[in-house]
Formats: sequence, structure tokens, C-alpha cells
Amino acid sequence: MRTATRVGVFGLLGSGNLGNDGSLEAVLGYLRAEHPDAVVDALCGGPEVVTARYGVPATRLHWYRGEYRTASRAGAVAAKGLGKLVDVFRTAAWVRRHDVVIVPGMGVLEATLPLRPWGFPYSLFLLCATGRLFGARVALVGVGAAPIADRPTRALVRWSARLAAYRSYRDVQSRDALRAMGVDTARDEVYPDLAFALPTPPAQRPSGPPGPVCVGVMDFHGGNDDRARAEEIHRRYLDGTTRFVRALVAEGRPVRLLTGDACDAPVVASILEAVDSPLVTAAEAASLDGLTKETAAADAVVATRYHNLVCALKAGTPTLALSYAAKSDALMDGMGLGAYCHPAREVDADRLLEQFRSLEKRSAELRRTLAERNLAVARRVEHQFTALTAALFPRSAPAHALREAP
Repeated sequence: MRTATRVGVFGLLGSGNLGNDGSLEAVLGYLRAEHPDAVVDALCGGPEVVTARYGVPATRLHWYRGEYRTASRAGAVAAKGLGKLVDVFRTAAWVRRHDVVIVPGMGVLEATLPLRPWGFPYSLFLLCATGRLFGARVALVGVGAAPIADRPTRALVRWSARLAAYRSYRDVQSRDALRAMGVDTARDEVYPDLAFALPTPPAQRPSGPPGPVCVGVMDFHGGNDDRARAEEIHRRYLDGTTRFVRALVAEGRPVRLLTGDACDAPVVASILEAVDSPLVTAAEAASLDGLTKETAAADAVVATRYHNLVCALKAGTPTLALSYAAKSDALMDGMGLGAYCHPAREVDADRLLEQFRSLEKRSAELRRTLAERNLAVARRVEHQFTALTAALFPRSAPAHALREAP
């Protein structure tokens, strides 16, 4: 009698980032469809949310609950240090209960946003190292990677990737970045972002007078190497985005503000206060499905967060990226909209308006392009899951229901 495969999912899941949770949702959908006998649980940032929303038993990623708060007092510093030691044993105990552990998407091999080596890079290293130690196959599925200047972070990322049993990437640049860090990527494949596997709402192409414009905002302060000028970058980003929204409102255009993480709320509040118009409203989407529906109902989208872009492109809506990393440029280029990228670090409202007007003039053409690209993307996503089954479940067979882990 065959024992059910024990599958763990790992990452900053349930912590307020809609893109991360969308990647989890895509992987859970795959497991339920293709491996319904699998026994699934999670080690994640927001276990209560993951269990309530997805019905998957979950354990907190870190022993110390203040892991992502800056520790200034001696007691907090000591507790955080102790937590790093305790997490070695907690992670090992969790991993050894599994046959397979999946890290679903996310930019787990990059530092395009501020990141300390002893935060998530350390957690990922513990996962991959204990997976190798206990024989659990760790899979980094459709992940993002980027060049990393900080040596400790780069070392942890490099060893995590080397110790993983399976790797695939969401763009070619990610695979190239790992190769440049000294990881053998000869057998690694590139597939579309996992969020493209989620259901797409019916096309809602607007008709009649000019319709709403979705503007996706972000609590953006630059990347890991921009800490010295983080506030300057944030101020320039916020000022430029606010000026752009104000210009749209002056033309009578309704604007719908989108976010992708709970931390983006202050940016929305700042824009609403600065523009102060009934034409500007804020969406309250709690999932990538909600974001995709918002973007599907828009004439056009201008967005910063990577998964805001994914949702808009998946919905087939003409999209302009406020790009903060190479991953955004690669996504836009792959979907045929490479000309519509604008640097998030240097938002020029006048230039952004010019690009936006060009985007709208080509709206019908771009919608056709996106429809064609999305068909090709759907086929590639299927190939990703086929490859994952071959790598992780070589002797699997269909059964009846996805059961919860004890």
C-alpha cells in the first residue's frame, strides 16, 4: 500500500503580499488537481491567514514573533539572536516530516527590495540545507533571482540554490543571475510566473467614453543598495505618481488605486489626501483574483508591483510599468509591451503622461497582442507543472482528495 506523499509549502505566505499568496494558490491548485493524495501543510509568515484562507495547516516560520521589526533594545536584539538558533531546530523538525517541500514563486533569490542576510535568505538556506540533510526534495518553483552585491546575502542565496533538488525561474534574467553567482543552471528551465496559472476573469473591454485607469502603487524606497537614499527615492516616486494621478483627474478620468501588499496603504492615503477628488478611489482587493478583476474592468493600467503587472497583463489590459527591477522589464518585454516601462526611481510625470497617451492610442492593437501572448503563456504554465510532477512525484498516481497534514 502506497503512503501518501507529504508535501510542505514554504515562504513569506499569508503575510500581506498578494503576489506571494497568489503563487501559493497556484501551487495548491496544481496539487489538488494532479496529486490529490498529497498531505499538505505550510511553514510560513502568516500561518493563521494561510489556514483560514486555503484550509492548509500551517506553522509560523520564525520562533521570534518580532523577526521583521527593527531590534534596538538589548532584549529585542538578544531575542532575535536566540530566534535564529531556535529556528535551526524548528526548521529541521518541520522539514524531516516531508518528502517534498515547494517554495512557490516569489523573488526568493533576489534583493531588489531592502533585505538583510539574516532575514529570509537565512531561513531559505536553513530549509535547503535541512532538506538535503534529511532527504526531502526542496523545489524552488518559478522563482525570481537578481544580482546581489551584499556578500553574505549572495552566499546564502547561492548555497540555497545549490542545495535545492529542483529549480525553475520566472524569467531568463533570473536564471542568468544564478549562473553568474556560480550555480550550475544547465538543467534549469524558465517558465511564466505561477500567477498566470490562476483563473482569468471574462474579458471586460470598456466601451463608450474613456473609462477608469488603474494605478498600482507601492511603498517603494529603492533596493538593497539604495538604503542611503531610500527616503529621497520614496519622495520622488510618490511625488511623480501623485502628479500623474492629478493630471488624469484634470482630464476627467476616474482613477482606481491598487496595492499588492499591506505596507502600500500609506501611499494610497497620501495620494488620496493630495489629490482630494471623488474621481480617485481605492480598491480593496484581498487576492490576485480581485486585482485581476479590477484591472480587467479598466481602460488601462499603470502599476509598480510586479504582480499588479501580472494581473493586468493576464487580464489583457494595456499596461504601463513603473519598473523598479529587471524582472518588470522582462515581463513587459515578454508580453509585447517592452516600450511601456518607466523607471520607478525617477518618475517624471510629464514623460509618464506621454507614454500613457501612446499606450491608449494603441489600445486595440495591444489588446490583440496580449490575447496572443496569454495563449502561449498558458501552454508554458502547463509545461511547468508537468516538469514539476516528473521531478518531485515520479511514481505518483491519481487519488480522490487532498488531505490535510496532521
